[in-house]
Amino acid sequence: QVQLVESGGGLVQAGGSLRLSCAASGSRWRMAWFRQAPGKEREFVASISRSGLFSDYADSVKGRFTISRDNAKNTMSLEMNSLKAGDTGVYYCVASLGDSTSRDVANYNFWGQGTQVTVSS
Repeated sequence: QVQLVESGGGLVQAGGSLRLSCAASGSRWRMAWFRQAPGKEREFVASISRSGLFSDYADSVKGRFTISRDNAKNTMSLEMNSLKAGDTGVYYCVASLGDSTSRDVANYNFWGQGTQVTVSS
């Protein structure tokens, strides 16, 4: 079992930046961010391997978002730059046992409560 607590969401203008953080109880998890916009299905944003050496991004955020983790502090972050209105949604920190990155929501069995990101155009 792992507890995940997100922070850092908020309201920002298009073109701006936000940094999301996720505090986890332990570091033996692969982790990722998913998001869900109103009326849409939950979608993959970015994932990072347990070691932190490997990462993967959705095409829609590649080059704008950076995922990272600090296993000494049991935290994961998502640096979001050049934000667009289409990035609006609830962002979820997720985790599961495993080493490698994954885009498949079914591979993650632990979820945080979510943090709202709103980008105004």
